[in-house]
Amino acid sequence: MNILIVDDSPSIRSTIKYILNQAGYTNLLFADSAQKSFQNLGLADFNKNVPSTGQKLDLILLDIVLPDLDGREVCRIIKSVEHLRDIPVIMVTALTEIEHLEAAFTAGAMDYITKPINSIELLVRVRSALKLKQEMDQNKLREQNLLELTKQLEKAVEKLNLLSSIDGLTGIANRRRFDEYFNSECKRAQRNFTFLSLIMIDIDYFKAFNDTYGHQAGDECLKTVATALNNILKRPGDLICRYGGEEFAVILPDVHQEGALAVAENMRTHIESLCIEHKHSKVCTYLTISIGVVCAPPGQLSSAKDLIISADTALYRSKHEGRNKVRLALLT
Repeated sequence: MNILIVDDSPSIRSTIKYILNQAGYTNLLFADSAQKSFQNLGLADFNKNVPSTGQKLDLILLDIVLPDLDGREVCRIIKSVEHLRDIPVIMVTALTEIEHLEAAFTAGAMDYITKPINSIELLVRVRSALKLKQEMDQNKLREQNLLELTKQLEKAVEKLNLLSSIDGLTGIANRRRFDEYFNSECKRAQRNFTFLSLIMIDIDYFKAFNDTYGHQAGDECLKTVATALNNILKRPGDLICRYGGEEFAVILPDVHQEGALAVAENMRTHIESLCIEHKHSKVCTYLTISIGVVCAPPGQLSSAKDLIISADTALYRSKHEGRNKVRLALLT
């Protein structure tokens, strides 16, 4: 335990040193002025509150009457510095009038000792102050540990939430994330009278692809298609999800019909241009996708379910009319 003794009287400093040394307190620092006490505390200039390297202290015994600054003002300055305010301060004084003591406590002192020094009184108050400091340090450590654990828990929950929203195979958003985000965007579109477009995508003859090339190749195909489609989306608010099996869904907030059709056609041609071999496709020798598009104009969106049904209807038309096509559904 480090104790700083601040008193301009050499005899008082010697008396306190002797009493504390006899009781086993040997880590003592001394200052005969306010300025030197601030230097011990790591305040190079107490008027400017400029920090410098100082000792770690557990207790300060502070005389009220100092040659350069009133001890109560010294106490006030110490308590105004965040990393010093937990250090207990005991005033050492011959001034026992109530107004002097009140001013000392107001400045932040926790206790006082009267002069001339009584050894029993000094040791009792020092032990009490050091015990309080030890408890405060332990509480602060527990609070810091709790704060760190809380931060770690928050990160773990955030990671868990992220993982629960990601499709494990393709790395894009999963069906759960689709449901959450789509419902949220439907409410926002209804509230703000904005466009909302939805694209439903299905890989043509994917079962035949799996049967021909194997499920491992099928998984690689799904990952390739998901990445390619995701790369086409440029806006932060656009979201592609694995809707189920070989089906994907794309949510386009604030996008009108022409814009949604342009995105869909870009996706269709891009997948075809990848030239992924699919020799048992009835469309062509390469992998293709069929797409259904629906756009809800401002004020015309009745429910999320209706929009999904309309997009599915458009997707069905695309398949029925030969696949590898983009078809539009109109809300009724």
